[in-house]
Amino acid sequence: MAATAAPRGTPASPDRSSAGYDEEGQPLAEYGGLLAAFATILSVGAVAARRQGRLPERVRAHDIVLGGVATHKLARLVAKDKVTSVVRAPFTRREEETGPTEVEEQPRGHGLRYVVGELLLCPFCLAQWMAAAYVFGLVFAPRITRLVAAMMAVVGLSDFLQVAYKAAENRRQG
Repeated sequence: MAATAAPRGTPASPDRSSAGYDEEGQPLAEYGGLLAAFATILSVGAVAARRQGRLPERVRAHDIVLGGVATHKLARLVAKDKVTSVVRAPFTRREEETGPTEVEEQPRGHGLRYVVGELLLCPFCLAQWMAAAYVFGLVFAPRITRLVAAMMAVVGLSDFLQVAYKAAENRRQG
């Protein structure tokens, strides 16, 4: 019986502890690489903040709310917007338009290319990376970080109002 290539990632070798995890050939090693990169960035940032005496005792509630709204908008912008498709293009394949400013795409390739494509298409996944950038921005460059976050939060609020307006318009017409 001939083995077929899995559509994603690199199949696990029999001696790996993840062998038998699934039948689809999930690119677990590449996922692990992304996790390691994220953990390394967080660790290096936290150590640098501590060494420079910048590690905050606490984060203010308004910074959390501002960061949450800005992170949501920025992650969605990177993952779905037509204009940012130039960032995703090396890792994804365009499928169709899904709204006035958004496109549906699928990851392409194998291994790391595929996993990066998955990351870039998932606003939930990107949000962790965006939130880390925001938090470290607050630590190392708070003024510009709050300014950019405020801009993204205003755009997010505007998007919400555009959708609400369109829904109200549709209800009135039909």
